[in-house]
Amino acid sequence: MTPPRADASANRDRILAAARAEIAINAEAKLNAIAQRAGVGQGTLYRHFPTRAHLLAEVYRTDVDELVEAATTLLATHEPVTALARWFDRVADYAQVKRDVMAAVESATWADLSAHSHGPIGDAVTRLLQAGQFAGTIRPDADARDVIILITYLSRLDAEEFADRARHLLAIVLDGLRTPHR
Repeated sequence: MTPPRADASANRDRILAAARAEIAINAEAKLNAIAQRAGVGQGTLYRHFPTRAHLLAEVYRTDVDELVEAATTLLATHEPVTALARWFDRVADYAQVKRDVMAAVESATWADLSAHSHGPIGDAVTRLLQAGQFAGTIRPDADARDVIILITYLSRLDAEEFADRARHLLAIVLDGLRTPHR
């Protein structure tokens, strides 16, 4: 398969960024508003994403991939607990997008997106936890499933309270994951 042309790839990236921004403002964002924000014609948008569901699903997948990749990057540049704390900051942003996208995506698409995120995100959480456990800063009885169950609730927060509560709740989760000081 031939890689996409540079301009096509740039258009695709602009469309995804515009979709993410529009969805944050309005979960019912229309494709013409997304195309306009991206600076592309509707034909270009439809060549990349034939339906609104395709576009929203790709926004979600892209955010999952970026979140998963961030775990490795953060572990390479920070101590494990700091890496986990900074990763949780990204989880809050991801949960905001997830909440907005899921409000707009059809339920049939949800099963595929859920399968795409849980495995890779679980792997990222495992890497972060194991690094902290090896360093002695994360409690040894915590596992990825514990963390995923706890952070999944972020996507259920009401829009009005999300900004005030999401990072606060993640800070509580992080405190609970730390090895107790004796």
